[in-house]
Amino acid sequence: MRFLPEAESAALVNEELAFTAVRSALIAAAEPQSSVFPAVACHGSDPANRFTVKPGASASLAGVKVGSYWPGNAAMGQPRHNSVVLLLDQSVGRVEAVVEAGVVNAYRTAAADAVAASVLARDDARTLAIFGTGHQALYECLALARVRPISTILVVARSAAGGAEFLSRLAARGLTGTLAPAEEACAAADIIVTATTATAPLFDAAWVRPGTHVASMGSDAAGKQELPPALLTAARLFCDLPSQSVRIGELQHVAALVAEGTLTVTAIGDVLAGRTPGRRTPDDITVFDSSGIALQDLFIAEALLRAG
Repeated sequence: MRFLPEAESAALVNEELAFTAVRSALIAAAEPQSSVFPAVACHGSDPANRFTVKPGASASLAGVKVGSYWPGNAAMGQPRHNSVVLLLDQSVGRVEAVVEAGVVNAYRTAAADAVAASVLARDDARTLAIFGTGHQALYECLALARVRPISTILVVARSAAGGAEFLSRLAARGLTGTLAPAEEACAAADIIVTATTATAPLFDAAWVRPGTHVASMGSDAAGKQELPPALLTAARLFCDLPSQSVRIGELQHVAALVAEGTLTVTAIGDVLAGRTPGRRTPDDITVFDSSGIALQDLFIAEALLRAG
């Protein structure tokens, strides 16, 4: 059995590796031979300490990702988010590799955003509005800057202090950001990304101009919500896995409309494979809902093992 500890996986991962692996994973997720099983939300002895189990299989890989969020870790100087991926040897059913992937998970999540934007955002998209200044938001900005000519980043923060700290983190990675109120950021944006733990819409649908691409990256559990339902009913909808998006993703809030056929949801893998069009006109408003699927973790774990 191979073991790739956190320090090694963090040293090996980069945006290019994550993009390539996650793109393959999203294509595989739309193939009939793949299975993505329902995610299981759990908690530790203290209910504030949460973890999620995500299993899946493709034509070549099978395994599970366990992702944890221990909010008290910050006070001890430890990361609040951790992740581990187990790959199975399908010939005998034993674990053949264990990959610690705390840092990797942030790259993996942001890569899905970038992969979707590469086929849904306008080619000339230059202004990014990012909602959230937490652990994930920086990785979203970095990933998107690789696939579109981002020159302006408008940061919508809950607090001035948190926003200022986030601008410093952006600057340290060569990106320039400006704090902006939600309405101003949305009105100017070519791409809007939400990376929060919100349970109510973060902005008004009327603030989003034609041609904007919107990505919800934070809605990955029942009750979470970042986008206004009016936007979902007006936009073209894409996601990583339709069956999961209407259960625990952003699209849970329009699940009834999807079930009755009023709204159509397209797996981004079908767009990447050329089976379905992505952006059709410059004025399309596109929405990508990313609730995160196990195949992303399995494919990136395999890529890291090859790189190591």
